[in-house]
Amino acid sequence: MAKRRGPDKPRIRRVSGALKRLESAAGFRRMLRVLKPGPILICFLIGVTGCATGPREARNRGAVAGSNAAEETAHPPEQIERVPTGPQLAPPATTLPEWSPSQARGYADTWISLGRWSRESGYGTLRQVAFGPAPAFALSTTTGVFFLRIHSLVANWNGLELHLGFEPQLINDRPFVHFLDLKKTLEPLLRGFTSSSATNRTVVIDPGHGGQNTGTISVTDGVYEKEYTLDWACRLESLLATNGWQVFLTRTSDIDVSLSSRVALAEEHKADLFISLHFNSAAPSQEQTGLETYCLTPAGMPSTLTRGYDDDPALAFANNAFDTENLQYAVLLHRALLTVVRNDRGVRHARFLGVLRGQNRPAILIEGGYLSNPAESRRIADPAYRQKLAEAVAAALDGTLDAGGQRSETGSRVAGVPPPASECQPPASDSQSSNSIPEKGQFH
Repeated sequence: MAKRRGPDKPRIRRVSGALKRLESAAGFRRMLRVLKPGPILICFLIGVTGCATGPREARNRGAVAGSNAAEETAHPPEQIERVPTGPQLAPPATTLPEWSPSQARGYADTWISLGRWSRESGYGTLRQVAFGPAPAFALSTTTGVFFLRIHSLVANWNGLELHLGFEPQLINDRPFVHFLDLKKTLEPLLRGFTSSSATNRTVVIDPGHGGQNTGTISVTDGVYEKEYTLDWACRLESLLATNGWQVFLTRTSDIDVSLSSRVALAEEHKADLFISLHFNSAAPSQEQTGLETYCLTPAGMPSTLTRGYDDDPALAFANNAFDTENLQYAVLLHRALLTVVRNDRGVRHARFLGVLRGQNRPAILIEGGYLSNPAESRRIADPAYRQKLAEAVAAALDGTLDAGGQRSETGSRVAGVPPPASECQPPASDSQSSNSIPEKGQFH
C-alpha cells in the first residue's frame, strides 16, 4: 500500500505542473482547448489557499480571545442606587424574562417584579396606593395585606411594622423586591401561621441578663433590666404551665448565666421554642419608646441592627435552618404584645445575638419597651403591666388571639392568673439602684 501523503501535497504538485506547462505557448494553448479559464483560476486559488481557512483549534482560540476582549470593553450595567450595605448584587435588567415559581431558585441575588411574582404565584393583585417621589404599593392576599414603599426598608403586614433586608426598587414604573425578601419575609407571612395547640409542648424562657450582667437601668426607679426580665419570665412560666406547656427558665434567680449555657439548656430539654425577654434603652436619649422583636438574620441579608458588631451576610448559623418559623413566631408574639405596648417599632433582624445563633429550634428575642423613656419605664415598673405582657405572650402561644390581636373566648384561661409560686425568685425592685445607666445590648 502506498504511503499516505499529507493533505496539502497533491494540490502543490498539481499547481507546480500547471505552472511548468504555462512556460510554453504550446502548452498554454493545449490547456485552453481542454479547460475553461474559470476552472484554471479556481484550481490555482485552491492550491494557494487550501480548502480550509485554518486549523479548527486556532479558530476556536481566536473566537474566545475576541469574546473576552468584547467583555472587557463592554460598559457595565447601571447600578441600582440606595441598596443598603450588604452583599454586592447585580441590578435587575431593563427587560426581564418571564418568571414562574419553578424558576425561583435561579433568581438568587436578583430582583423580582412583585406584581408578576404575585400573579404567577397566585397570591393576589398588587395595586399602587401612593404616588410621587416615594410611591407605595399594597398586595392584598387571602391571609393579609402587605404594604411597601419604594426605597424604604420599613414595610407593613396587616398593620404591623417589619423591616426588609433590601430597599424595594422602581424599574419601568414597576416595584421590584429582592429575592431574599420574597423568600425570607413575604412568603412566610403569606402562608399563614398559628401556634400549635398540642399538649406537652416545651418552651425555654430566657430572662435576659442576671448577676453582674445587669442590663440597662430604669430612669424611673433605678431598677436594673435583669430584675424586670426575671419577673416577666416568672409570670409567663406560670401562665404557660397552667395551659399545658412544659416550661424551663434559663435562670430562676439573680445569677449570671453564659449565653452558651442558655443555648445548651434548650438543647438539653429538646425545646420546641426559645424566647429571650429583654427591655430596651436609648440612653442618654429619653425619646424612643416601643416594642421591638428580633429573629436571626437570614444568610445573605444585611441586619436591621448591628450595634457595632460585624455583620457578614455570608455567615450561616444553626438557627438559620428555622428562618421561616422564626419570623412567624416573631410576628405572632409581636402582634400580641402590641395590645399592651403602645408603640410599634417593628419585627427586625440581627446577626450578633449569640443567644439565638446556636439554637436548633425557632427562637426570638423580645425588647418589651424602653427603660430610658420616663413614661414607658413607669409602666414597666408596674407589676400589673408586666402581668399583661406575660398574658399577651401566653395567649399568642396558645392560639387564643384572633388575626387582629384580640383575645378570643378561650383567652379567659390566661387572664387574671396570679403571679407564679415556683422556683422563680425575682429580686426586690428596690434592692439595687444606680444613677448611671449601662449600655444596652452587650450581653445578648
